[in-house]
Amino acid sequence: MGILSAEVLGKLKEEAVNAEKIRKLTDSQLEIIYSQNLFNLFVPKYLGGLELNLLEGLQLQEIIAKLDGSLGWTVTLCSGANAFVGYLSGKLAENIFKDPKVCFGGSGKIGGVAEESQDGYLINGKWSYVTGIPHVNVFTANCQIKKNGKMLTCDKGTPIYKSFIFFPEEVKIIEDWNTIGLIATASHSYTVENLFVKKERSFLIKAECRSIDLLIYKYPFLTFAELTLAVNHLGMQKHFFDLVETIFNFIQEPLHKEFRTQFFKNANHNFQERRALFYKYVEDSWNELEKTENVSHELLSKISIICREIVKEGRETALQLYPYLGILASNPTTEINRILRDILTASQHSLLL
Repeated sequence: MGILSAEVLGKLKEEAVNAEKIRKLTDSQLEIIYSQNLFNLFVPKYLGGLELNLLEGLQLQEIIAKLDGSLGWTVTLCSGANAFVGYLSGKLAENIFKDPKVCFGGSGKIGGVAEESQDGYLINGKWSYVTGIPHVNVFTANCQIKKNGKMLTCDKGTPIYKSFIFFPEEVKIIEDWNTIGLIATASHSYTVENLFVKKERSFLIKAECRSIDLLIYKYPFLTFAELTLAVNHLGMQKHFFDLVETIFNFIQEPLHKEFRTQFFKNANHNFQERRALFYKYVEDSWNELEKTENVSHELLSKISIICREIVKEGRETALQLYPYLGILASNPTTEINRILRDILTASQHSLLL
């Protein structure tokens, strides 16, 4: 991907330490994100987006995640949320995307209840782990539907739910993001209390409910989410391996040298194999979608498996290498420590456990 210059990438990376100190992305990082349209990777061009295909978007997300975990995670989660535009009513989408700094953010959990009436919904709830909340200006939420005093469920007993759009003046932010890593994602919580919204602010993230006829909105959203999270792990793990190699080249004592050399070589080789398989499945699934407007269950299953392997093996490799990185890796102000903490924190996302 040649969309970002070396100069821009350098400026984004330079701000990573400051971002962690202030526990959110810096103004300089956000200025670049807005100018380069990075929250709108999958938004159609007529709404001001980049309209990238799946492969292009994932490759760019990996590049950004390699710069810094919090930065990559925020761009990925917010650009993924901005892609909800493909399921909104046309008028609502056009109004929202008049703002060049539009940034969606929300939670995939069903954290609220929407009581349906003839004119709309009365909503109450709390949603946690909302990435980028300091600069989110369109909040999304999943709510179970309540009608005539009864919580609606399908035949199997699972909740019937819809997704909803809220705006900053309608929500209350709770600053409760306190983790060892991904600190600058500022993934706080928010609540909504007795908020009435019209029906046009509800939507369903399903291919058959799309309002924009682009191929990206026909791609199964759960798999799209798995891929975007996993590609962040690839970026962070590549960052980690590069730093480990530098540290091992610097360490001169012979103790554990053979282990360091051989284990690192094998771990890096296995990482490259997983990465290659990941991108093969991405291309295969996109080609299948182009030809048939569908992706087979077999291929979707393979994608889920490789995404989970990327997370699990990356985390275990990092923990196995940690004891051989010296006291430097225990210092929370160092880059290697930050990327270790980011990898461990990102591996806790429930979608890829």
